[in-house]
Amino acid sequence: MKQTLAQIARHVGGEVRGNPELEITGAAPFDQAAETDITLAARPKFLKRIGETRAGAVIVPLDFQDSSRTVLAAANPAVAFAKAIALLFPAPGPKDDISSGAHVGKDVRMGLRVSIGPSAVIGDRVRIGDRVRIHPGVVIESDVIVGDDVEVYPNVTIRSRCRIGNRVVIHPGTVIGGDGFGFSPDGKHYHKIPHTGIVQIDDDVEIGALNAIDRATFGRTWIQRGVKTDNLVHVAHNVTVGEDTLLVAQVGIAGSAVIGRHAVLAGQAGITGHITIGDNAVVGPQAGVGRPVPDGEVVSGSPEMPHKLWLRVQRIIPGLPELKKKLSELEKRLKKVEENG
Repeated sequence: MKQTLAQIARHVGGEVRGNPELEITGAAPFDQAAETDITLAARPKFLKRIGETRAGAVIVPLDFQDSSRTVLAAANPAVAFAKAIALLFPAPGPKDDISSGAHVGKDVRMGLRVSIGPSAVIGDRVRIGDRVRIHPGVVIESDVIVGDDVEVYPNVTIRSRCRIGNRVVIHPGTVIGGDGFGFSPDGKHYHKIPHTGIVQIDDDVEIGALNAIDRATFGRTWIQRGVKTDNLVHVAHNVTVGEDTLLVAQVGIAGSAVIGRHAVLAGQAGITGHITIGDNAVVGPQAGVGRPVPDGEVVSGSPEMPHKLWLRVQRIIPGLPELKKKLSELEKRLKKVEENG
């Protein structure tokens, strides 16, 4: 969608330095942008090369000074660029369009401009808000509540009684509200524990593809406002994930763990059950966390340890074979001294 640079600046909260009437039709990477594109130069290595890009306009930090280019200065250039892309490439809006190939159950209530694709199944007593887009093959079981401005991509399953907030995006293949992994042993067999709770997903959450977010044994598994998950994330029963937390690909969180606000769990991190990861904590990639992590702590490794200590350990590990060799030699020499003493 064509926009003037002034319109983009108003949308992203930045200031134009140069031609405000410049027409922008697209966004592109720094080295690939054309004359009608806007691009990003937030880091010094790109700012030093700003004269090399062919882009019509460049988003830069507020303190950047270069009168030779038309720029859009912003307090947070990366966020401004994201907003500019969304403005230039708007997603198609939902419309009242229920496919004849969809199944809609009894006593379903829908808001305005709801789109339901072919082969979607909507269970009984489901409540769907305004401007919701449900793609082909989605299954929403009975008594689910879906808020406004929600997009559910193909082949997602939302099991019975779960709650989905406003402006939520759920990517293909995800299962919300499957049974938790709970079994009681009697010495010979495992007996399934019924899971009678729900999953609650709050506003402004985005769930990646092929996630599994299990329903609670009792009560709720709770994904709080603003959480973003990557693909292939597993959240077990009764877990709480705090506001604006990031879960990167292949993270696994065991039952009843509590993840704080603004935390980051990097790829393949594993969190044991019934512990708390604090606010603003960072768990490094492939970390195995078996103990609580305090607010603001950065941990790495398996078992987890403070990140700075982990870096020291990693520097030592490659030298262990040589160290073992030297220790063996010292033991032999010490033994000879003792025998001759």
